[in-house]
Amino acid sequence: MKIDEVRHIFSLGAGTMGQQIALQCATHGYDVTVYDVSSDVLRDAAARVRAYAAVLVEEKRLTPSASGEALSRITFTRDPEGAANADLVTESIPEDPDLKAKVFAQFNKICPPGAIFTTNTSTLLPSAYAEATGRPAQFAALHFYQFVWEANLVDIMPHAGTSPQTVQLLRDFARRIGQVPLVLKKEHARYVMNDFMEAINSTAIRLFESGVASVEDIDRAFMIVLGVPRGPFAMLDHIGLDTVWHVMESNARLAHSPEALAAADKFKKQYIDQGLLGVKAGKGFYTYPNPAYERPSFLAGEA
Repeated sequence: MKIDEVRHIFSLGAGTMGQQIALQCATHGYDVTVYDVSSDVLRDAAARVRAYAAVLVEEKRLTPSASGEALSRITFTRDPEGAANADLVTESIPEDPDLKAKVFAQFNKICPPGAIFTTNTSTLLPSAYAEATGRPAQFAALHFYQFVWEANLVDIMPHAGTSPQTVQLLRDFARRIGQVPLVLKKEHARYVMNDFMEAINSTAIRLFESGVASVEDIDRAFMIVLGVPRGPFAMLDHIGLDTVWHVMESNARLAHSPEALAAADKFKKQYIDQGLLGVKAGKGFYTYPNPAYERPSFLAGEA
């Protein structure tokens, strides 16, 4: 398949990243179908995509007419057959290799033989479920960052069986949707930036849990010194604390670390079990909308 033949994008999973990837593709002229098994998730996704588009208009990244055209190119569905004419599939479902393998095997039977499959996994290696896709040569990680239109970076991580043609097509596709492609030379869980961020996030959580400083002050230190709009805890809220927990648990199991597993379990009980999932739930480390870190007085030391 050539890049000019890619016209229809199928987004597997309507969570935060599925929404943002869908909008990024649609604003660059692609028709997008967003799939999820949950009607409630799809309703929320449609509302959040509209909200994201409104922000892009407000920030003058899109004109109102371009926003409307992009939104008209996005379809939301619970019907797997929506993938029947997909040219490229991007998957953003929970970090469970068995689940990903099962879902890819399902869609391998539906998608055209030439369709490219990609995974947005943050922690898993594509080789763990490449064979289950039924098309390992046409499969690689294509990993986006939040917010997609701000980060402007995408990781392309092939596994040993990914064809050079697939890597080139994904490189071209990333550029077509306004992203800078970073092609890894070998499989590496957490890519490049996520390796940095894991160290930052684990340090932030350790500082907070040990009583060294508050969530707000840890974020303030990060924001003031680095000149960025969000600190570690704000970024975790945007990622989704359920996703953070899945990553913590996955890394702990890969490392065979009882201590890390205990930390993941503690995190689950403190946040996930209490419904504190971050932005999408209205509360995580901060309360949404209008979190404290967005207030003009925040950097002056006022909560």
